[in-house]
Amino acid sequence: MNGRDLVRSVKLVGSKRGLRTVRSAWRRVRADARALPSRGPERARVPGPVTGAEPGPGGGVVRFARSELRIRVAVGGAVFWGWDGAEPLPSYALPGEAPGADPRAVLEPGTDGGWQVVSERLTVAVSRHGAVELRTPGGVVLRRELPPRWWEPVGGGDARWVQRSEVPADARFFGLGGRASGPRLRDGSYGLWNTDPGGRFGPGDDPLYLTMPVQVVVSDAGTHLVFHDNSWSGRVSLREGKEGAGSGHDRPGMSEVRMDGGPLRCWVVAGTPARVLAGWSALTGAAAVPPSWALGPQHARWGFGSEREVRRIAAGYRERGLALSALHLDIDHFDGHRVFTVDRERFPDLPGLAKELREDGVRLVSIVDPAVAAGAGDEVHDSGRAVGAAGAFVRDARGRVVRGEVWPGTCVYPDFTDPDVRTWWGGLYEERLARGFSGVWHDMNEPVSFTPFGDPSLPRSARHALEGRGGDHREAHNVYGLAMARAGYEGLARLRPDERPFLFSRSGWAGMQRYGGTWSGDVATGWPGLRASLALVLGLGLCGVPYSGPDVGGFDGSPSPELYLRWFQLGAYLPLFRTHAAIDAGRREPWEFGPVVLAGAREVLEERERLRPYWVTLARLARLTGAPYVRPLWWSSPGDRALRDCEDAYLLGDALLVAPVLEPGVSERAVRLPPGRWYDTVSGAVYEGPGQVVVEAPLSRVPVLARAGAVIPVRGADGGVELEVWAPVVGRGGGGTVVGDAGDGWEPVEVERYTTRLVDGRVVVERDGEEGRVGRPVRVRGV
Repeated sequence: MNGRDLVRSVKLVGSKRGLRTVRSAWRRVRADARALPSRGPERARVPGPVTGAEPGPGGGVVRFARSELRIRVAVGGAVFWGWDGAEPLPSYALPGEAPGADPRAVLEPGTDGGWQVVSERLTVAVSRHGAVELRTPGGVVLRRELPPRWWEPVGGGDARWVQRSEVPADARFFGLGGRASGPRLRDGSYGLWNTDPGGRFGPGDDPLYLTMPVQVVVSDAGTHLVFHDNSWSGRVSLREGKEGAGSGHDRPGMSEVRMDGGPLRCWVVAGTPARVLAGWSALTGAAAVPPSWALGPQHARWGFGSEREVRRIAAGYRERGLALSALHLDIDHFDGHRVFTVDRERFPDLPGLAKELREDGVRLVSIVDPAVAAGAGDEVHDSGRAVGAAGAFVRDARGRVVRGEVWPGTCVYPDFTDPDVRTWWGGLYEERLARGFSGVWHDMNEPVSFTPFGDPSLPRSARHALEGRGGDHREAHNVYGLAMARAGYEGLARLRPDERPFLFSRSGWAGMQRYGGTWSGDVATGWPGLRASLALVLGLGLCGVPYSGPDVGGFDGSPSPELYLRWFQLGAYLPLFRTHAAIDAGRREPWEFGPVVLAGAREVLEERERLRPYWVTLARLARLTGAPYVRPLWWSSPGDRALRDCEDAYLLGDALLVAPVLEPGVSERAVRLPPGRWYDTVSGAVYEGPGQVVVEAPLSRVPVLARAGAVIPVRGADGGVELEVWAPVVGRGGGGTVVGDAGDGWEPVEVERYTTRLVDGRVVVERDGEEGRVGRPVRVRGV
């Protein structure tokens, strides 16, 4: 489902569709040429010297000769600042009202004619020329924002701007949404425009489907997250610093954010990594908890073709004793690729199929694309025309409905930035539920309009409601997928109020976690694609989207048995575990790769299922604390520089360290360990961190290490939950958290906390500090 496949489809169906695609692209170019004339001469502007200040709640306003800066410290510690009168709202990143101001934070005179706001976790110092410094309570500088610069068209129009920043020389950059080259972002330029790359992508491709202007910066001075709340197209350029040798000066790291328009406003959260993500979650909304079944293995293919093939695949998993939680139906099950339809010849009884599969514990998940087939006679199109006064679909600057080319042919696009359109669209999911589907995945929602050249999106001049404010696609594009996710999530919640919705999306923006998760999109089949899969999940987790995963095996092509198994093993230790294949990529079921791969897949599937209670706990903790399921190795030790540079292993919660094999022909690999004792969960070998060790990595398994003292909920032989406790070290305790599985609804959950310690060679496990009150079976390992 990308531009390369479009070329193939044009060859298959002839030149008629290809000509329509070219015409659509030229319509977009002409529309933008008419409605977005050249900017013409521009006038540069900087804040100028300070002229005064006015205290206010949580901070105040500092005035300069040619601008003003509003600073507000929010309850909870997040800091907001906005130039030229920018306020926290309206914002698609925030779920509702902006957090209240912290009354303890006061604007007061600083040094050298500047001003400052002192809060519990940060001091914000403003120079007399508009530079903004973020300092720790001890006075160490985390970040220095240089005075911004605007370029305003002389004839009027939106100002573009640049904000340059300095960070400590040892700092490392992470974030910016889904980046195939991450998770650590090296020197380079990164686009902020959600984009279908037009074919399979690898580590060198940028931007991708889900971008967001969120930087996580880790240095010896501390960790902080910076979010430039602006959905316009832009670009972030990063340059890591360099520490001076001997008496030489440090060269600070640099960040440059350039935006083509929109407000210059920013949020900052600082502290430990856990505190930063907790603050970010509090600001942008708690993560949706997927239904329990969605934490199991899932299988998708573009090209199942018929109910018979779906049954064959489900039977193949069942007969081989392989766990399977869901099967995903792609666009080939639609009638003519039209959304909310079914090809009744190939799928004559979808509800019956869904019921049959569900009795075996397998759910059906449906793809949903935003593009609606244009023309009278399509039920979705006709009902959309009746929404509101002007209909549900995006229009151009002249008031005509925007058309593009997608899988159904000529299509129109719902305007999800209109609340009435979201309500209408959410109601359409009733058809999916009636067919027996248990969840949806959103695709092609950057949004995409096929083109033989240029940007495969809508005209930048296309008009959107933007919650009644009005605006064009330059502002709406990056939040289109987020607004569609909101429409789907809220619709599913209304239609089936007793079940948590299951939704994941290819595109989105800051706050995407409120409505579900995401997946890699069309990652290239190959070892670089395998490495990119891990980078995407880690980067998205640090941006607040904890539930994500790749297309195991890659989107297209034919992985070797070794590559497939290594990808399968990685996927089994990531939140969204989904195998997938394109229409011409062949079958990707584990038994198609021979007995060795099948045995390895069975082993890791059994371990995934054994750890299901741990996955349930991680999902609940992500909502309660903002901590992602998958965390970089430096999560608990951000001051360890070696860990900050490690990108080929990760923490799964607090208890496990996963070291996937990302290269061919490997039977052992080096692993950088965080501080503490670690146990190989298979061999029982003991390793001491911090430091680097070499561990066994045979083809049959991926190395997984458990932290000493950890308490991990696992599925026992009787199907109940038992506690797997890894022996702590003398003098150092441990522990863990367990959240029971309350099902797929909204029932309240109980959080159980356990501690461990070693007393006279005996492992003592206590719940909430009360010895003897455990209440669950305990199995001690590592003694």
